Amino acid sequence: MSKILTFTGKSPSEALKRARIEVGDEGMLIETKEIRKKGIGREPLYEIVILLEDDDISVAYSKPNKPLQKQKPLREKSEDVLFDISSAAEQISQISDVTRPQFEYGQKLRPTKESIAESEPKELKEIKSQINKLSDKVKLIQNMFWDEKAPELESQIPPEFAEIYRLSSQSGMSREHLDSIMKMTLEHMPIRMRENSVTIKRYFQTVLRKMIPIRLESMPGIGSKKVIMLVGPTGVGKTTSIAKLAARYSFLMQKKYKVGLVVLDTYRIGAVEQLMQYARMMKLGIETVVGPPEFASALESLKYCDYILIDTMGSSPYDKAKIEKIYECLSVSGVEYNIDVVLTMPSSIKYEDMLLTYNNFANLNIDTLMFTKLDETKSYGNIFSLSYETKKPISYFSVGQEVPEDLVCATSEFLVECMLNGFNRSKA
Repeated sequence: MSKILTFTGKSPSEALKRARIEVGDEGMLIETKEIRKKGIGREPLYEIVILLEDDDISVAYSKPNKPLQKQKPLREKSEDVLFDISSAAEQISQISDVTRPQFEYGQKLRPTKESIAESEPKELKEIKSQINKLSDKVKLIQNMFWDEKAPELESQIPPEFAEIYRLSSQSGMSREHLDSIMKMTLEHMPIRMRENSVTIKRYFQTVLRKMIPIRLESMPGIGSKKVIMLVGPTGVGKTTSIAKLAARYSFLMQKKYKVGLVVLDTYRIGAVEQLMQYARMMKLGIETVVGPPEFASALESLKYCDYILIDTMGSSPYDKAKIEKIYECLSVSGVEYNIDVVLTMPSSIKYEDMLLTYNNFANLNIDTLMFTKLDETKSYGNIFSLSYETKKPISYFSVGQEVPEDLVCATSEFLVECMLNGFNRSKA
């Protein structure tokens, strides 16, 4: 015979604490629900439902109660709950390592999931199944403690979605974007996929990837050329990025393209010298431009090139005079080529600062976005939010200082991986 018990509290975590004090570790968590919403002068009330089997009942209620003077305060008991949960998670990880098949170093053939499954005894499969179920239970209980800080959406986010919401929020994504995407996910995600955290995370990753516009790299056609201008604030790494692009197009493609450089950044002598040094090393043509009248002639002198890369003076988003000078170069008469304007920004600044920078450079008719210094931050949701908000595609990521190795073509898979699992250079 089974017994169903209910416990209430101002939050699911408080109700869980009371259940733990009453029945210990026995029983199964069946349901968590809000039975009274928070109002003016009224606390919210949550209820959890615990199922006790026959064996659990005898164990739970055979335990002698401690005298009041020896009982722990509620706060200390709640800390015990969290400690036990953490210990359970660690044990699950250790058991998983033990049950994972081991292979000799140097073995050439990688076993498939099917061959591993066939070789496992029935008992081992059953143990793994129980471990997976227990792991999800632990995650569910851990995430219940988030409800005290849970977002206030029109429809409450279920506890099993707490982990993915927390990861996305910590990534620096705009709260408005996150709540909108989470609401859409809850509305459209099939019920059967909500059974465990793995399928939830996989579904959410797919949703995010589809929302990131990407500009695929394309080569110049026969008789044509590509002209690319990097613009952006000071200190974001435009000059180094120009060198990386030049080396990529000159040496790393299937065909070795002819590349020329144009420097508009004559305000910073160091930047000009740096790019000239790169040009000498790679044997590239380079032209310096002081003002708009010289811009068209500089492009004309490099007409033999397949790629022309233009480095511009760095400017504060508030320095409208410098931005206007770049605009004058783009608008000068006599320029025959379409110029691809790439707004270059560091990934280490907040989303609000990225959006401000974009808006102040927007009159240059930005075509794509490029983000640098991905190795210098742990938050990547700001990149997602800017691309999602502006609908501008991302073309490249710079993931370090090495030329040309640390430049990668942008993919939505890589960005989402950074957002939810952190930066991994090997996956760039």
